[in-house]
Amino acid sequence: MPSISIVVPTYNSERTLAQCLESIAKQDYPRKNIEIIIVDGGSKDNTIETAKKFHVDEILHNPLRTGEAGKSVGVEAARNEIILLQDSDNVLNRRDWLRKMVEPFKNASVVGAEPLYYVYRKEDSLITRYCALLGMNDPVCLYLGNYDRHSCLTGKWTELLVKETDYGNYFLFEMDERNIPTMGANGFLVCAESLKAVRHKPYLFDIDVVHQLVRTGRNKFAKVRIGIAHLFADDVGAFVRKTHRRIRDYLFYEKHGMRNYPWRRITYNRRILKFVLYTLIIIPLARDSVKGYRRTPDKAWLFHPIACWLTFLVYGVMTASSGARR
Repeated sequence: MPSISIVVPTYNSERTLAQCLESIAKQDYPRKNIEIIIVDGGSKDNTIETAKKFHVDEILHNPLRTGEAGKSVGVEAARNEIILLQDSDNVLNRRDWLRKMVEPFKNASVVGAEPLYYVYRKEDSLITRYCALLGMNDPVCLYLGNYDRHSCLTGKWTELLVKETDYGNYFLFEMDERNIPTMGANGFLVCAESLKAVRHKPYLFDIDVVHQLVRTGRNKFAKVRIGIAHLFADDVGAFVRKTHRRIRDYLFYEKHGMRNYPWRRITYNRRILKFVLYTLIIIPLARDSVKGYRRTPDKAWLFHPIACWLTFLVYGVMTASSGARR
């Protein structure tokens, strides 16, 4: 069994961290082959106390506070063969999760692996259930066709052109620079040697790291036919805050030349226009809600038009504000 370093960045993560760490503690994987690294950005709640209760191996300080910086600190400290980037709001939903996820690494050419879908749990919040069913936390990605988890709406895990080879419990796929799904977070396993060979300091941006790996010829990844729970948002306020942070950080770091994934080259204008038109007309969004409900009956689908409108407003305001400052 390969050794695994689990890197969990935290900042005021008391709400979800206990579930995250408990799911790790329940794994049937040999504990001697696991190290758990918490990288905290100065939490003011009971995050550190919670981590200590689960006897994690290291608790490191993250002076830059962001999750991306925390991952970078954790990767530098990791000592094992495989690194698992697990956010504090991720829950491993089965005891054999780690065993299943390391299986593709028996193939020496495999660089990284990810769960195929987000786990849908009826006990989760409406917005978290919606994101699990949609297969993403950003509805813009649905209309761009660039996402990395199975979507109930499309029946696909990505609409980019990737070559897949089925191995039963998982499938391998190869990527080129123009076809890289937005992977790298929420339960992403990667060979430590390969990850440390590309730029990941002082911030580890998930999709940027994958882009660098592909550019250096490390282009074989696996999708394992299991899921991971992502406790994304309990209410609309949390959804808006996370959406705002996503676009704010992207615009800031792109402006300072710290992002390398070619979003502007890959995301075609007609697909962005499609999202804008669908959002303004509303009827196509309602149609997608009905389609999703027919496949998995849950009132969470009612949030789809709201999610698109909120995302459209936040992205629009932030992009316009960024352009005005330039």
